[in-house]
Amino acid sequence: MRKSTQSRLLTAAALALAVSLPAVPATAGPAALAAASVGPVGIQWQVSVDYEKLTLTVSGPGGLILRRELGAGAAFDAIGDNGKPLPDGAYTYELIAMPKLDRETRRALAAARQSGDNSIVEKLRAEGKLPSTPMVQSGSFRIAGGTIMPDDARERSGGHGTAPAKAGPKPVTAADQVIPDDLIVQGSECVGLDCVNNESFGFDTIRLKENNTRIKFDDTSTGTGFPANDWQLTANDSASGGSSKFSIEDITGSKVPFTVTAGAATNSIFVDSTGRVGLRTSTPVLDLHVNTSNTPAIRLEQNNSGGFTAQTWDIAGNEANFFVRDVTGGSRLPFRIRPGAPTSSVDISSDGDVGIGTASPSNSLHVLRSDGTSKVFVQETNGTATARELMELRNNGSPILILKDSGRTERWSFGLNAANFVIDEQGHAGTELVFTPAGSMTISGTLTQGSSRDIKTDFAALDPKEVLSRVSALPVSQWSYKTEDGVRHVGPMAEDFHQAFGLGADDKHIAPGDQAGVALAAVQGLNQVVQEKDKEIAELKSRLEALEKVVQSLAQDKR
Repeated sequence: MRKSTQSRLLTAAALALAVSLPAVPATAGPAALAAASVGPVGIQWQVSVDYEKLTLTVSGPGGLILRRELGAGAAFDAIGDNGKPLPDGAYTYELIAMPKLDRETRRALAAARQSGDNSIVEKLRAEGKLPSTPMVQSGSFRIAGGTIMPDDARERSGGHGTAPAKAGPKPVTAADQVIPDDLIVQGSECVGLDCVNNESFGFDTIRLKENNTRIKFDDTSTGTGFPANDWQLTANDSASGGSSKFSIEDITGSKVPFTVTAGAATNSIFVDSTGRVGLRTSTPVLDLHVNTSNTPAIRLEQNNSGGFTAQTWDIAGNEANFFVRDVTGGSRLPFRIRPGAPTSSVDISSDGDVGIGTASPSNSLHVLRSDGTSKVFVQETNGTATARELMELRNNGSPILILKDSGRTERWSFGLNAANFVIDEQGHAGTELVFTPAGSMTISGTLTQGSSRDIKTDFAALDPKEVLSRVSALPVSQWSYKTEDGVRHVGPMAEDFHQAFGLGADDKHIAPGDQAGVALAAVQGLNQVVQEKDKEIAELKSRLEALEKVVQSLAQDKR
């Protein structure tokens, strides 16, 4: 049955540990972080420190990068999910152990991160609650013909590896030569067990020639204050399956601060005459110049070996954008700049003001454009339709929003005055509009409602006398709003008004226009009644005048 992809990757990680640990000093100190052995069913490895989580990163042929969290004591084989061995070639690894921390230590670390006080971390290390150095170990291994090169095979010093295996350098019968004076060699020099008579040096001045080439700087200083650290230049590992590389080793500190592996590209690191550093370029134009054919990038990786939560960021750029990638957070891109963005698209001044399109922002946020496109747009695209707060202005005092036409003198403010919302033209005395939390509105001028025939539809005639009749029956009383303190008003209740006339959106509110319209219709109805009464009175008056004439005529006849 085929193995899973994870099993294949973990196999490579375990093999890295098995092959390299005995041969390469651990970066955490002289003691190895883990020990491993090759068995008939795979690789068995054990970590020698107490840890909470173990992370292994393996770099293989063709830019292969594998990263997994591992458990101690597990066994793995070298077969992938495709039934084939992992590719041949050189592999390097880095093993990181996250220390076990109690709750108090975690809280102290969080406090140190929040305050920026690094002395807290140093104190935790001094108390033994944190490791004195990160628990990190690195090394290398090789796969050849689908087989892991075993770590117990060591290449002995000898002529081209042909000498019998012995526990040290080939014995030399000649006595050592001690020259108690300067030695000048007017020619080339070959050092090593594989040097031969009539060596062809070419342009070499000094040549080291054997199967283990090292130059060690053994400082014998003993005086107080004198540096005495030992260093070594190392070419290639000694173990079978080890790495073909050139290293500078800190022998005294059991560390390898610098390594170049075989196959590294020309100009992998290039320092020009001005001190500028080029990565993959011999012509750096700035202090650090990264040159590659696809998305040059810098990775900022905080591992968890120091007790803090692991977090990885990438800073990179290509023809599509310059971006910051949150690798730990799912490789999201929280910050991006597209090619062609104008100068000062985002500009932060020395006092912290942020300019959008301006290099001299005059406020905390200053948006400037000169092509007629200045606009601030806030959009929420959640699929659930609901009310949401999209903007909030908060101040220790009354927040104010200003609207200003640069071609005019008026300056309108929208904001709060105590608990009230106000609209105020700041150049004029008084406040133009006030809304109270109770819903009351006060304006300093005329309230004008739209009433043009052009904005209306569905016209219907009214019987003014009918309206007058309903108004006559409409209860009108004096009252106060519950939210007001003793302020008296007069008018109908919305429920009665809606029942009588069927006007408005509901029976809880009365539109001022509706109330005025009903009053006008009632006046018209009253006018009709008055006119009818006037006509009736005129008729009665005419009849009265006629009767009076009859009476006068009868009175004269009696005389």
